[in-house]
Amino acid sequence: MILFVKLLLAHLLGDFIWQPNSWVADKEIKKHKSIYLYVHVVLHGVLATILAGEISFIPYVIFIAITHGIIDLIKLNFQKKKTKRTWFVVDQIAHILVLIAVVLLYQNKNIIPFWQDNTFWILLTGFLLVTKPVSIFIKTIISIWSPESQNSHQDNSLANAGNYIGILERLLIVCFILTNHFEAIGFLLAAKSIFRFGDLQEAKDRKLTEYVMIGTLISFGIAIVTGLIIQALLLQFS
Repeated sequence: MILFVKLLLAHLLGDFIWQPNSWVADKEIKKHKSIYLYVHVVLHGVLATILAGEISFIPYVIFIAITHGIIDLIKLNFQKKKTKRTWFVVDQIAHILVLIAVVLLYQNKNIIPFWQDNTFWILLTGFLLVTKPVSIFIKTIISIWSPESQNSHQDNSLANAGNYIGILERLLIVCFILTNHFEAIGFLLAAKSIFRFGDLQEAKDRKLTEYVMIGTLISFGIAIVTGLIIQALLLQFS
């Protein structure tokens, strides 16, 4: 585990801390012709070697450096202006997966097929449930009370911001329940209430206030129940 942590630190230093914006810009323009691409790859190799601190790990460092360069090249050649964020996430996930695979291979540990693990399926289903499916369910339920003033204020908010906020808060609630930090749910509700207070006060619309409260309480309620069910199932199948 500590080896993975060290390699992750090397990755963070090489990809974020010690990679100037000028390198990134040059790579995006020149792609494989950019000298900074190769400097970047060598930097990752040097950092991984130093932090791993094991001579026998050097062949694996070479593999990490080469795959890092290949992944970066794929991103540089296929990303567009509109898909930059997507390719950034894919790029980082690919790098992390390489590090995990290298550590498991180096330490000669077997990879347990995740599809044979009940815990994986319970967590996957539970976390997936509280994202878009619950958002659609809540939207459908409270649509009959949708106040007109809400539509008139849509231009003042980020696109789909409320939807994403709801998803994030439900994911956090489930995590709090699974880690037995129920008190954090109260802090989350209080924080959301504080941020929402200004909007609701400015709107001066009782219907909007009630609409938001209904949506919030339904969202929190579903998340809490889902978290408790997941917790019970994990105990049963553990």
